[in-house]
Amino acid sequence: MKLGTVRTALSSAAFTQVGDETRYHRAADVRELLESGKWTHLDGETGPAPAIVDLLPPVLSPRKFICVGLNYVDHAREVGKEAPAVPTLFSKVPTALIGAADDIRIPPITNRVDWEAELGIVIGTTVRKADEDAATAAILGYTVVNDISMRDWQNRTSEWFQGKNFDDSTPVGPVVVSADGVDVTGGVAVECIVNGEVMQAGTTANMIFSPIDIVRYISQFLTLEPGDVIATGTPAGVGFSRTPPIALVPGDTVVTRIEGIGELVNRCVADDR
Repeated sequence: MKLGTVRTALSSAAFTQVGDETRYHRAADVRELLESGKWTHLDGETGPAPAIVDLLPPVLSPRKFICVGLNYVDHAREVGKEAPAVPTLFSKVPTALIGAADDIRIPPITNRVDWEAELGIVIGTTVRKADEDAATAAILGYTVVNDISMRDWQNRTSEWFQGKNFDDSTPVGPVVVSADGVDVTGGVAVECIVNGEVMQAGTTANMIFSPIDIVRYISQFLTLEPGDVIATGTPAGVGFSRTPPIALVPGDTVVTRIEGIGELVNRCVADDR
């Protein structure tokens, strides 16, 4: 099954897809659908598949959006770091999130904008102090994230938060694919393409901490709830590690693709608001 959120004339609506059938539900987004209690795909009303330009982040305002840094051996190596012994965590705020085809806004206060293609976990049930079985059961499915990073702001301090939370900077989507539909452990391809050139080409098989490891770790100290999102880190190929470094600028197009889930296609624009 696939789940997502689409713009409507008045607001937004959650949808589910099974095979070629799309059904729309009386919920504003995937989180609201999850919180509505028992539901099935057949509860929705049939309709046409949504266009990519109408897709919003599957969860519009997650209670928690947690990110894992340095979670691929090749990426840790390219930035000169040792593989961490425990997950490196930071967070995102909802105002950073955009949909599958929305513009990435670049304000004039930054000039070191980088890409980070990532697999996203979406939590389906409340879980705390999870063992392996509970962590597995808590994962609703997976989505695509690009943790667009303003490196000049990220590196101002030892904490990364400010470089990761610019308004309208983080594409998420296009849908959530149920966990049984994505073989993360076996390995699915994670790619980022900028202006037609492949910049990242990794596989989830090279994660240091698996999605189950990550859910187990985080749930030891906080409760994960339906609709929470966890970005699981990026493979090698980011812009600032290249010689010379490459930064995104207005006019660039970023495609973020994960095998078995789908792709995001986002244009960079100057943010003069």
